[in-house]
Amino acid sequence: MKILVINCGSSSLKYQLFDMEKEEVMVKGLVERIGIEGSRLIQEVEGKDKFIIEKEMKDHTKAVSYVFEALTDKENGVINDLSEIDGVGHRFVHGGEKIAKSVIIDDEVKKAVKEYTKFAPLHNPANLMGLEACEKLLPNVKNVAVFDTAFHQTMPQENYLYGIDYKFYEKYSLRKYGFHGTSHKYITKRVSELLEKPQEKVNLVSCHLGNGSSLCAVKNGESIDTTMGLTPLEGLVMGTRSGDLDPTVVTFLMDNENMTTDEVNNELNKHSGVLGISGVSSDFRDLEEAQEKGNEKADAALKMFSNRVKKYLAGYMAEIENCDAIVFTGGIGENSITMREDIMKGFEQFGIKIDHDKNNVRGGEHVISTEDSSVKVMVVATNEELMIAKDTQNLI
Repeated sequence: MKILVINCGSSSLKYQLFDMEKEEVMVKGLVERIGIEGSRLIQEVEGKDKFIIEKEMKDHTKAVSYVFEALTDKENGVINDLSEIDGVGHRFVHGGEKIAKSVIIDDEVKKAVKEYTKFAPLHNPANLMGLEACEKLLPNVKNVAVFDTAFHQTMPQENYLYGIDYKFYEKYSLRKYGFHGTSHKYITKRVSELLEKPQEKVNLVSCHLGNGSSLCAVKNGESIDTTMGLTPLEGLVMGTRSGDLDPTVVTFLMDNENMTTDEVNNELNKHSGVLGISGVSSDFRDLEEAQEKGNEKADAALKMFSNRVKKYLAGYMAEIENCDAIVFTGGIGENSITMREDIMKGFEQFGIKIDHDKNNVRGGEHVISTEDSSVKVMVVATNEELMIAKDTQNLI
């Protein structure tokens, strides 16, 4: 079985084609600048040179048509005909309360996606455009939606409600939804395999750390708490997102800087986080380099990040009890040796210790804790695309 996985942004499209018998990626690619001058597709197949198409792509339908052209290209493609594609899995960001699992897409699913566009105005419409393009060009193939919010729909009410009048939850569905669910779900399944323990008995804290970051408390194989909220803005300090702050900061900026709601949203999402604190970069590699050169703001930004992770990590361990593993994943979690060390400082008092030699790794799957550590500390590379492909395969 061959499954195509598509992840649409507002002006971009990532794709991978999987051979599900081997669970291997046959090809992966990226379409950039959809609807913008300079559109191009870059496709990679192992053992071949990169295949590039530079043509105008005015919308996602056109972009998807070029994806199909690249997949079937006689010299650079990997399939002879589109009929070889058995299903298409789409990454969707927000399914709200109405969708708690991956689903075959029908009119009801589309209706829910449109309803929750109010909470994901940049992502949900783009996800729909990619879907509609596939429906038009592959009319006989089933499409599956895999939602970032779905894994967190097992959270108890005390963890997803906000401390505001309940009528606003009833009227607007204002609550914590959580994101990175596909990644946290993959980590949960993979760690249960690595620990040789049934998923429904696994307790862990999944630390997805990257430009966008979130932690997830997993108890008995299910999400019971997570750091992101109504939108991906809540929680940890991130690359350009503020994370947790006093809500009065918003009204203060509006009053004193004469900012509109859109301007405040833009400030907190695009110009805050470690970028705003450091004034250097949202890339943690740049910050670590600046820190080594004595940049105090970069140092403060990195310490803010590790300290917020540390606080949530300790709290989540108390929530889930009997923690089997602390798992680092995502670009920073998998690759930043120093950040993992900084985050785990202080946990020695609870008997949780990392081995500095074992921690000297990037990516892959590793146990980095000492033999006598009371909880295993692990690095596990996430694979959201494979998770989407597996869910698609199971449903079709």
